[in-house]
Amino acid sequence: MAEKTLKMIRIKWVRSGIAFPHQQKTIVRSLGLNKLNHIVVRPDTPQIRGIVAAVPHMLKIVPEQVAPAWASIPEYTIHEAAPVPNASAEPAETETAVPEVKSASAGKENESSPEGSEPAQAGKE
Repeated sequence: MAEKTLKMIRIKWVRSGIAFPHQQKTIVRSLGLNKLNHIVVRPDTPQIRGIVAAVPHMLKIVPEQVAPAWASIPEYTIHEAAPVPNASAEPAETETAVPEVKSASAGKENESSPEGSEPAQAGKE
């Protein structure tokens, strides 16, 4: 069976229940309203409209909020980066072409290890 799509209404609690009969406060609570200025969405049926009509001084049916026009425009757009030709070959060439710089103290020491962690000292072992 096809499911019917019900229209929905937004109900807002606009006035406090202080100094009103307890029955009117329970009507407001029965709609699911917990705090003042709280808005709930309920199906648009004659029963719900009758509950709202019972306490019109405390409840108000508010229209759907329309999104502002600027909300549909994105703040920024992300574009994919353009592929660079031979991007992987160029860094390899520049790494091999960079000359090594030796400090003045490097001449005094014997050869350093390939990882560069600690210099090898053959005479002090």
